[in-house]
Amino acid sequence: MEPLRFNNLQVRLANNDSEIDASQALRYKVFHEELGATQTPGESRHRRDVDPFDAYCDHLLVIDLERGDAAKPCVVGTYRMLRGETAKTSTGFYSADEFDLSPLLTYPGEIMELGRSCIEAQYRRRGAMQLLWAGIAEYITQHDVGVMFGCGSLHGTEPAEVKLPLAYLHHYHTAPDHLCPRALEHRCVPMGAIEKDEFDTKRALSELPPLLKGYLRLGGYVGAGAVIDTAFNTIDVCVVVETKNLSHAYNRHFVRDRAAAQQTGAAAA
Repeated sequence: MEPLRFNNLQVRLANNDSEIDASQALRYKVFHEELGATQTPGESRHRRDVDPFDAYCDHLLVIDLERGDAAKPCVVGTYRMLRGETAKTSTGFYSADEFDLSPLLTYPGEIMELGRSCIEAQYRRRGAMQLLWAGIAEYITQHDVGVMFGCGSLHGTEPAEVKLPLAYLHHYHTAPDHLCPRALEHRCVPMGAIEKDEFDTKRALSELPPLLKGYLRLGGYVGAGAVIDTAFNTIDVCVVVETKNLSHAYNRHFVRDRAAAQQTGAAAA
């Protein structure tokens, strides 16, 4: 995919191991130092968040062009993406450790797992996240992806503390059966602890993390059941988005962001 640019920020795929290493350094800073994820001895020693899936994923980067240089770009945001055709011949999907993905694996088209999304604290404003989404949209178009999915996380490992947003997701956004991943039985945390008519939906929505809200705005669903991920200090749901059902509002965002980025890039050339 072609790089996209907005002001001093650029989004593109990592081109080499050094750039992947920069994304892993950012992930370590956010997940381990900021959010308290468990560190392996290797991660602690090298200050990198690494797992076996990294070698088979495409890594989407947001780069601050006013910091760093071409040899060592300043990575301030990242997502990693694993397409179905690659997963089949390599590691499988990361989410399969938590969810039964059978309905997605029989989807008649390309699917893609999203994961390890993070942005450096000072860049957590509309521009960086929108640029990541614009990059994802470009990637989806390039590879004709019909469904994207991945773990969406709520901070903490106590289900009682997030029972309100879990109940909201369960009652209002559960995926249809043909696209519904299910939490593995031995790890499943029920999501419907509160009945549908017993909570305030506005309050529940306000307690959802911004990234989960973003998926819902894309017309996203969640699977059945949640999973506690003690290593990352989160409770995970499996988010599923049919790309053909992206809301008109976000389609306009993607188109506008790509156009603006291309115009800015052309002006700077």
